[in-house]
Amino acid sequence: MKAVYATDLSAASEAAIENETCLGCLARIGIEEMHLVTVVPSNVHAGMPGMDFEGRRKRGLARYRRTMENAGFDVETHVVRGTPHRRINGIAGTVGADLTVVGSRGKSPLENRVIGSTARNLARTTVVPLVVNRVERGAENPDVVRQHLFRRVLFATDFSENADRAFQAFSYLRHATREATLVHVRSPKDPGPEGDLTPEDRLTELAEQLDEWEIDVETDVRRGDPADEILAAEAEYDPTTVLIGSRGHSRLRRLLLGSVSEDVVARANGNVFLVPPPRTV
Repeated sequence: MKAVYATDLSAASEAAIENETCLGCLARIGIEEMHLVTVVPSNVHAGMPGMDFEGRRKRGLARYRRTMENAGFDVETHVVRGTPHRRINGIAGTVGADLTVVGSRGKSPLENRVIGSTARNLARTTVVPLVVNRVERGAENPDVVRQHLFRRVLFATDFSENADRAFQAFSYLRHATREATLVHVRSPKDPGPEGDLTPEDRLTELAEQLDEWEIDVETDVRRGDPADEILAAEAEYDPTTVLIGSRGHSRLRRLLLGSVSEDVVARANGNVFLVPPPRTV
């Protein structure tokens, strides 16, 4: 498997990239090849007064590359110019990446680009599954918030086709996952269940699949605003990662996982693993 790892050369990006535990989790789920990407904003030029961006870029990328190679990955570096989320998506498509990883906060050395906004834009536009690796906010020397990316997963589902697709990520996450909590949020406006299966029944069916992979599972059906309840569940269960699909529609034509997934990416305390719809040809 291949991953694009996006960095703005900030302290937050460095904390995520140089965390051995996080890199180990990526290796356990099957990532072997890393494409380390940094995007130079179009309005930034190497000769700008006070900006040794060229030197910082070379030193940063060389250090990050050594770290990843020492962790056992094959590494290629890419330096491109343009809008960060567009160029990151473009490289992910070009190299055939299975995953994109981005740190969640922190200003770049140019002091005009916040990786948090890039993460949110990627949540809206990503063409491959996206891991938002949460880094401490406001810390001078930040560290990752959760040491193990996939050890405890909270999976949020509206039972849509794309939520089902997100659930299939457990086929490789299971190599790093020990515990999972399956959550469905019912709005007061929702109609009754389709057919004979209740939401509890449907979560139980999913739990049985994870039981076969020896993942400890519990289920939770909640009522209220989807994003608020997913974040409340995160606070209650303290997962290392929230797994969610994006732009999903249920069979009842109820939009749940569009803006909800972006909201979760922006507001979650820990990591988020976002699975987008299939690529269109």
